[in-house]
Amino acid sequence: MHLLHRHLRCGASHSRQLADVVTEVQALAAAGVKEAVLTGVHLGSYGRDLPGAANSDLKHLVAAILQETEIQRLRLSSLEPWELAGGFFDLWARWPERLCPHLHMPLQAGTDRQLRAMARRCTVSSFRSLVEEARIAIPNLIVTTDLIAGFPGESEADFEEGLAFVETLRFAHAHVFPFSARTGTAAAGYSGHVPVEVKRERVRRLQAVVEKTGNTERSRFVGATLPVLWEGQGRELADQSGRLWAGLTGNYLRVLAVAPAEWELRNQITECSIAAVEGEALIGVLPELQLTRR
Repeated sequence: MHLLHRHLRCGASHSRQLADVVTEVQALAAAGVKEAVLTGVHLGSYGRDLPGAANSDLKHLVAAILQETEIQRLRLSSLEPWELAGGFFDLWARWPERLCPHLHMPLQAGTDRQLRAMARRCTVSSFRSLVEEARIAIPNLIVTTDLIAGFPGESEADFEEGLAFVETLRFAHAHVFPFSARTGTAAAGYSGHVPVEVKRERVRRLQAVVEKTGNTERSRFVGATLPVLWEGQGRELADQSGRLWAGLTGNYLRVLAVAPAEWELRNQITECSIAAVEGEALIGVLPELQLTRR
């Protein structure tokens, strides 16, 4: 749900009033919603266009929601790394059980030369430092990102350097896109466009690296017990012995677990023991629970 910005076709983003967002989350919690997601255009810049901006930035909004509502989980969507206020990660120390330990921070490219060409306001060093700071401050943090392969002028050396950098950051997941020229954008007029077949190969190689680091990140939770918010209806097993449920941990990991057919898990947060990793999912084992029957 877009709680923060409304993007106008011919203008800048506009922040909703802090009190209005808090009221909406209060209503969601009262209706039984367990998790709210703050999202919008340039989420990290929330509040900069409001009167008294120093007291209405994203950090203040998150604190207000967690202080003034009973929402069990609050998740943040995509955050540009240069938009985060100092001390932003301190929020997780105050609300470790409710503020989801997941950050999606778009990197886009893994070399300073490509970041400058993309007009990104960060360097590989500043991005790495931010991720390291977040991991120190937020236990069990999972970091995901966006990556672009084959931006105009990206040489093979650029790509190899960026690929190595991406691997060091241990992303659990990444949206990887081949560069696509859009009419009217500055990049469409750049020289040095990368051939389509080369872009496809670079996408494949980036995806392979993130698959590897993602598996490593997921594997470190095997043997742990994590709270999972269960979604959907649950799928009946072929032998009718139970139902297969899917849900998300606070750090945005998909969990699959089998429960007796009479258990109703939808929209409940329960503890789940993680037994294995299967592809991009964790395989969970549910304890004996006293749950609503179907």
